[in-house]
Formats: sequence, structure tokens, C-alpha cells
Amino acid sequence: MNTVRRMLGIVLWYVRELSGETEYDRYCERHRRHHPHAPLPTRREYQRMRTARRECESPGRCC
Repeated sequence: MNTVRRMLGIVLWYVRELSGETEYDRYCERHRRHHPHAPLPTRREYQRMRTARRECESPGRCC
């Protein structure tokens, strides 16, 4: 039974890492450490900021 729970935990961790869900959690930890009095953006706001940053930093596209 413990082995099944452990394997399930590993699979869930892997899926969260692949989906990028843990990226927001890490961002929140870093934000709290460096800016303790600043408000945290919501997950949706974070996703928008992340998308905007990636679009600005992306190399030239043909389309």
C-alpha cells in the first residue's frame, strides 16, 4: 500500500512539473522572499505575465 501511494505521488509530481503548475508555486515562494509586502498576482495574472514575457522574448517567426 505504501508503495502504491509513493508511486502515485511520484506520478502526480511528474505531471505537475510537465504541465508547468509548479512554476507558479515556485514564483510565489520567490516573490514572497524578495518582495514580502507586495501583493501576489493570481495564477491567471501570472499566466498572462508569463505569456507576454515569452512573446516579447521569442525569436523572430516567419508568420
